[in-house]
Amino acid sequence: MSNHFYLFGPVHLLILASVPAMAILLSMAARHSGKSARWTRYTLGGLLALNELAWYAYRLRFEGFRFPEGLPLELCDLTLWLTVFALFTLNPIAFEIAYFAGIGGSGMALLTPDLWAPLASYPTIYFFLAHGMVVICLLMVLWSKQAKPRPGSPWKVFGALNAYVAAIAVFNAIFNTNYMYLCSKPAGASIIDFLGPWPVYVFGCEAIALAIFWLLWLPIRS
Repeated sequence: MSNHFYLFGPVHLLILASVPAMAILLSMAARHSGKSARWTRYTLGGLLALNELAWYAYRLRFEGFRFPEGLPLELCDLTLWLTVFALFTLNPIAFEIAYFAGIGGSGMALLTPDLWAPLASYPTIYFFLAHGMVVICLLMVLWSKQAKPRPGSPWKVFGALNAYVAAIAVFNAIFNTNYMYLCSKPAGASIIDFLGPWPVYVFGCEAIALAIFWLLWLPIRS
């Protein structure tokens, strides 16, 4: 097997297909009883948290503590820990933010991954595990009917995330970083490449995010 990643190649398509398949299987398992639903959530929450902590340990071991560019401030970092919190508590606010931003953000990351390491390497495996598990966990909770976004939640989540983006933009300006790609585009191919130069693409991403939120809301709005 080639150690190179090919966008929408056989390996990529297999990964994309496995995410909804796993979500379906886990949601079916969680529907057996209240106890099975709780244990499914707790197990997934623990695995997701352990996977992330292992990644932190790996980076600390091989890269050391890096400030300001090595902090977990990306949108996917936020939604991952909100997903963990929602899995353990079913907190409605945490679930709503994680649902819209997590499936939207991690789903986009799975579709157009920004990879810097070979395919058969821990960083790449972690990337797909972390983003894939976020989508799987959130769909499992939704499809097993343990939680559901409330009316008006797309707008509320959009506002909350814009407040977070504003805070990250201030951090980027102070420390000359590029969290959430607010200052420059990712090196790998992504939908951002079609949205024009900076800062035009930032507003394009805002429009796409809102559109994705509404697409995620439409099937469950009733």
